[in-house]
Amino acid sequence: MKRIFYFLSMFILISCGNSKNTDQFINTVEGRYLFNSNETLEVYFEEAVLKVKWRGQDMTPIKANDSSFYLKEMNEKLIFISQPLVHIELAQKREHEGNKFYFSKLTKGEKTPVEYFNNKEYNKALEAYLTVQKKDSLDPTIREWSLNQAGYQFLREEKFEEAKEMFKINIALYPHKSNVYDSMGDAYRTEKDTLKAIEFYQKSLAINPENRGAIRNLKKLKKE
Repeated sequence: MKRIFYFLSMFILISCGNSKNTDQFINTVEGRYLFNSNETLEVYFEEAVLKVKWRGQDMTPIKANDSSFYLKEMNEKLIFISQPLVHIELAQKREHEGNKFYFSKLTKGEKTPVEYFNNKEYNKALEAYLTVQKKDSLDPTIREWSLNQAGYQFLREEKFEEAKEMFKINIALYPHKSNVYDSMGDAYRTEKDTLKAIEFYQKSLAINPENRGAIRNLKKLKKE
């Protein structure tokens, strides 16, 4: 019975309304939305028909009414809200367990933290990461260990500028953590900048005198 009801609902959903949208609606909602703090969902139009690009996939939602669209790839109904700020809400359903989900629209030229970073806009990337932290200190985007891993991957690829900028972000996010300074010391040591490496190893040990990596590397550098 539930399956029959589902297919009837989908038939009504597909059958109702014109798939094309008004110029006012298009001008209001077209753009990029934050799916999460480091991932976007892009809304665009082809011949006035709404399209969504997400994780490299181009999708055509089914229009339910002038502001609601069913996106089968997500199994979600997207509701476009224009006031007071333009955003997308997901229609409530049992699987959401009472939680509300919405995606805010990015302003023109606005990027996610990783997009700023990849574009070498490092100051803006730093500001964006700090903004994420202020909103949610547990956001996966700003996990200390994942940013650290990204920095070391740059080091392995001999991308010293990127590595140092990533470690710089980690230091700004976690200024009281010994490990972030130790990582920056590794970057300078790999780059053969002994004085700067010593400086950051010492900063690491000032926070945690038992940081074995910093102790070991500092001794090596001083012997050299």
